[in-house]
Amino acid sequence: MNPLELAGARPGPAFTVTFDDRELTALPGQTVAAALWASGVTSWRTTRRTGRPRGVFCGIGVCFDCLVTVNDRPGQRACLVPVEPGDVIRTQQGTGHDD
Repeated sequence: MNPLELAGARPGPAFTVTFDDRELTALPGQTVAAALWASGVTSWRTTRRTGRPRGVFCGIGVCFDCLVTVNDRPGQRACLVPVEPGDVIRTQQGTGHDD
């Protein structure tokens, strides 16, 4: 039994978001990180110096490892930002600005 079944939760209808030009399905109430994880995406940022992959580390908005660009706004913490229908999410390179 999965957590939704255990809680008796019935999320609203799924919707589509875009991640790096790929359409993904998300559910109401998910964060960007949860939607990416549910679609099998575990890394969506690289470090500035070495280009090492990063995704969720702490999951509570403290560590900044999960930074992503959402709707052209860089530096968004994927573990805190609720995903919305039609969101355009992109892998963040460095700070997400032209650096």
